[in-house]
Formats: sequence, structure tokens, C-alpha cells
Amino acid sequence: MQDVSVDVVTIGAGGGAYPAAFRLARSGRQVVMTDPKGVMSGNCLAEGCVPSKAVREVAQLYRRVRGGARMGLHGQLSAEYSGALAHKSWVQELRYRQHAEELEALEPRLRLITGVARLVDSHTALVEGPQGSWRISARSVIVASGSDITVPKLPGAELCITSRDLFALTPQVRSVPDTLLVIGAGYIGLEAAGILQTFGAQVEVLEMEDQILPGMDPDFAALLAANLDPQITVRLGSKVRSVEATPEGRRVTYLRDGKVNTAEAQQVLLAVGRHPVLPTGLAEAGVEVEAGRPRVNHSLQTSVPHIYAPGDVNGRSMLFHSAVRQSLVAADCIAAGDRAVDHFDFGAVPTTIFTFPEAAYVGLLRGEAHLRGIPVEEAAYSFEEDSRAQILGEMSGELRLFFAPGSLRLLGGWVVGVDAAQLIGEIGTAVAAGLTAHQLARFPDQHPMAQEGVGKAARRLV
Repeated sequence: MQDVSVDVVTIGAGGGAYPAAFRLARSGRQVVMTDPKGVMSGNCLAEGCVPSKAVREVAQLYRRVRGGARMGLHGQLSAEYSGALAHKSWVQELRYRQHAEELEALEPRLRLITGVARLVDSHTALVEGPQGSWRISARSVIVASGSDITVPKLPGAELCITSRDLFALTPQVRSVPDTLLVIGAGYIGLEAAGILQTFGAQVEVLEMEDQILPGMDPDFAALLAANLDPQITVRLGSKVRSVEATPEGRRVTYLRDGKVNTAEAQQVLLAVGRHPVLPTGLAEAGVEVEAGRPRVNHSLQTSVPHIYAPGDVNGRSMLFHSAVRQSLVAADCIAAGDRAVDHFDFGAVPTTIFTFPEAAYVGLLRGEAHLRGIPVEEAAYSFEEDSRAQILGEMSGELRLFFAPGSLRLLGGWVVGVDAAQLIGEIGTAVAAGLTAHQLARFPDQHPMAQEGVGKAARRLV
């Protein structure tokens, strides 16, 4: 066993870990990252946001060109799923090479050890990997072990595919099924449903709750539901009881409206969510865990101030870009001697559902405001009047902003429709900065871009 003493050790090398590791190494500290994959960027690059969106953008391009007869686009057009997968893998491999080059540039202050880490006390991690064992002592510890796919205790769950089978660097699913049944209408299930339907699958989605996107604002979810491709069948209030194999594929039994129903498909995608992955030894290190996740403050410190838990592992904002910012907050606090000198704003993290159309939100929305008894002023902008939406022929949906009465400070907003993923960044910046409708109304967003809708909506209140 090799003994190593450093300033900081990270458990994980994904978005919650490597931004902090790089910042601290550049400031002269000795840092070791540990990760069972032996590569940086975690599940996002391995099987999540980057590869899925690479395939999704091919599907988006195909949908736009396929619907372009009104623009004078004619002739035969086909989309090969194998080509989309090749593009996905090219992007993944490119980013892995770039990460490796970044890491190499910071050696020897920063190194990555392949292996599974566990804590033995609040300053020591043991790592077991293919190249041997390490005992790593560190002044500060970053627990950024991320999350994993949730597989419920469902009879026949082993017969289902998951997002990993679709988007891993070497995916198990390499062709589009004729029919697909998706269990779960969260963002992963809906995104995969839209992608595979675009490439030719007949898709049905079963969701046990009474809305798509369970846990999100119900009005936002209803607006997206009304704008989804009607060729995708969504059955709400459907509790799946079992999955079984048939000669043709899979049969799913589910309960809906008090009746037992069955549905058959060539493949079944299990997409019921993700859960934090906790390393062994948190209790030995004195870290308090609540509801299956380490408790953190707004500086990402756990109950042990020199142990941090940024990213998916804390379960509070399970998005890669959120993990990156959380990681940097942890780095700033570590650099200050484990003092809470930086803070993460959990209320201003944009979230996008990459369906067709896109849907995104940030901050305080109508439903939560009502539950908390917070009055809001609303201002909306319909994409029916938007020049870019008209140019693309995608005029459904809206942009809606929520302001504090009186001050008209922006509290939150949603976008369902064209360029939602781009628009929500501008809205989120305004929420984080505490901008008002007066300030938004005065900014000259570009024409002809959908960003114009932010200022136009704000001008309806001032």
C-alpha cells in the first residue's frame, strides 16, 4: 500500500470534483482525485448529458429539415441512428482527450488515481484500484461521488434498458426499436422518448403520478405536455407492476384507474430517476447523513467543516452545471482555510428538459409561490409573435416571468418552446443578480432572436 499526503483529496472526478481540484492545484496545492472510471467528468460525459444531447441535436436537425417544406426544402431525407451514435462517441472521445490534456498540464500538483475510495476517518481515504492500494491523507476532503440510475424493486426490472444502455461510450442499444415503452415521464424518460420517436420508434410512456415531470411546477409541466409530439402516447396515473419477456419483446403490466392493463413493446426503457451514491465511511468520518444524502450548508460543507459534498451526492440540485459551481464554492472555502467565504445559490439554477420542444425553468415559479404564500406578478410572451420562432416554424409555447410585486424584482421564469435552453441562462442570470422588470425592459436583446421575449415580457409591466 502506498501512503500519500496531500492538501486535498476528492472522492470522484466528475463535475463536483474536478473544477475544485483544478482551481486548488493551480493555486499551488497538492491534490489527488480518485474515481473508479479513471477518467474525468463523471456520468455526464460517460452516459448522460453530453452524449444524450449529441444524439438529440441530430434528431432536432432532422425534425427541422423534415418539416421544412414550407421553406422550400424538398426531396428525400433520412436519418441514420448509427450515424447519430457515431457523432455521440466522437464528442465523448474528444472531450476525454481534452480532459486528459488538462490533467497532464497540472501534474505533479494534481493526479488522478483509478479506484474505489472509502473514508476511514475525517482526513484519510483508502483507495483500491487495478494498480494497487493507496492510503491518502488530506487536510480537506471533497466527497463528490455523484449519482446513479435508480432501479426499483420491480419484477422484471432486469429485462429493461436504461439511459446507460442508450448513451454510454459503447452503448448496448445500437438500433432503434420498432416499439418502445418508457417507464417514467421525468426528464430522462421524456427526452429519450422524443429522440427515439424521431428516429422511428412508436413510443408509449407510463407515469405513475398525475403529471409529467413529477415534482416540477404543475402548470409548467402541463404546458409542456400540451406541446409534446402527439405521436408519443403518455398515460398518467399508471403504476407498473411487472415486466416480462415475450417472444416478440416485453410485456408490461400496470394498474390504471383501478384496472389492470398490459402493454407490449420490443423494448422497455426504465427511467424513474437517479439517486446519490455515498462512499463507504461517512459515519466513520463523522459526516451526518439525512434521507440517504450528506447534509450540506450553502458552502457545501458537511457536518465536518473540512469535508465537502458538492454535486449530485447531496441530492439538492442534481445537474452537471450546478455541480461545477458547487465544486468551485468548495474550492474557495478550502483555499480560505475551510471558512465559509463563498456560497451557492440553490434557488437560481436553470433546469432544461431537452424534449421537442425544449422546456426550461429557473427560480420561483407559480406553484411554489402559491404554496409558500408569496404573491407574484406575471408577464408572458407567446412564441406565436416571435420572429425566430416564425422563421423556424416552431411557434408553440411561451416565455413567462414571475416578479415580486412592487419592486418588480425577477423571482423566476419558465420557457417552453424555441431555444428554451438558451433563454433560461439569461433569465437565470437576471434572477441571480436580482434584476427588475425595469432593467430587463431597457436591455436591447438581439433581433431576430427569441431573447427579445425577455424584454418584451418585462415591458408589459413597466
